Amino acid sequence: MNKDIKRDGNNSTKLFDNRSLQTDYATLIPILKPGMRVLDVGCGTGAISKDIAAIVGPQGSITGIDNTTHFIESGKETYKAVKNLELIHADVFEYDNPEKFDLVVSARVLQWLNNPVEALIRFKHFLKPGGQVSVLDYNHELLSWTPAPPESMLQFYATFLRWRADAGMNNHIAEDLPTYFAEAGLKNIQVFNANEVYKKGEDNFISRVAIWSKVAVSTQMVEEGYISNDDRLKAIEDYDIWVNNKAESMTMVLKEVRGSL
Repeated sequence: MNKDIKRDGNNSTKLFDNRSLQTDYATLIPILKPGMRVLDVGCGTGAISKDIAAIVGPQGSITGIDNTTHFIESGKETYKAVKNLELIHADVFEYDNPEKFDLVVSARVLQWLNNPVEALIRFKHFLKPGGQVSVLDYNHELLSWTPAPPESMLQFYATFLRWRADAGMNNHIAEDLPTYFAEAGLKNIQVFNANEVYKKGEDNFISRVAIWSKVAVSTQMVEEGYISNDDRLKAIEDYDIWVNNKAESMTMVLKEVRGSL
């Protein structure tokens, strides 16, 4: 069973809505073609999905599924003008569709599962003959900041990785995705580096680097006994000061892996 991850509705929705295909899944763009039928697994609010919809055009379509109700409800309202985009509240292991897809995509999702190979086998189920799967995900163990952030945030981040590992989530899944693809029976496996590098002075620098304060807003690790609430709050306070005064750069290691039937 996968861990039940509690998501803060407002903060998470804003985070997803700020994403775009061009900045958050750019390596996918070259394989998107007009007329394609695409499935986006773990689409969040559909911000990236709506950009895919623009490329596949009116002769194509994209279906986004996510198991968090308020993300789908928000996306349906925000992107209601996008006619070739359908957003559905569904779990990938329960969702089914009689029509098959040219492409199944999933960005930053498998990192939250303890059964990624089973998920990839499920992705295969949705493909047309010759269809492709594309997965984008992190190696959280290689996250780097310049200069180092406050000790309180380093301790929070180490606890975050331990909490994830204890739940069976793979903190370096980006490195293992090619093996998982092969185990799922996918072929023609390709790997593309897609690191997120944020540098001081860029328009989105503060908001992107501040992601770890947003992660620390969740009290789930406190509720499960991994960290005290005081330590969680101190990590947020110290990190926010660091982001606004000392931060120079942050690099999150990210890879896109593709495979086909």
